[in-house]
Amino acid sequence: MAFWLIKSEPDAFSWDEQVANDVEPWTGVRNHQAKKNLAAMQVGDRAFFYHSNVQRAIVGVVEVVRAAYPDPTAENGAWVCVDVRAVGPMPQPVTLASIKAEPGLEELALVRQSRLSVCPVSAEHWQKLCQMGGWTEGR
Repeated sequence: MAFWLIKSEPDAFSWDEQVANDVEPWTGVRNHQAKKNLAAMQVGDRAFFYHSNVQRAIVGVVEVVRAAYPDPTAENGAWVCVDVRAVGPMPQPVTLASIKAEPGLEELALVRQSRLSVCPVSAEHWQKLCQMGGWTEGR
């Protein structure tokens, strides 16, 4: 299983909407590096759901339930999306400020490439971020 972080502006698509919809296609990604990350996702991978701009925090966990396929919102077939299912809310949102202040997380793509909307997360960083937010994998 691989780990990821996906970003959404809460006024465009929020965690509450993800939960209400349960399974949602992660569409609209128009960055080539983020596209490569989407294409690398496999069914069963987990991702942090991150609210960008307003809250700037990890607020939930989703699971990939359908691997990459052509993004139906794209004008051409060059872009892909995956389907993700809500697993659960982060018990305590993990803010960007707390991530930047935490020793050992300075290499996290969220910190190094702040504009990238779909980022890989190492297993070590996943465990640390889960600990910071009070998330247990048994959920």
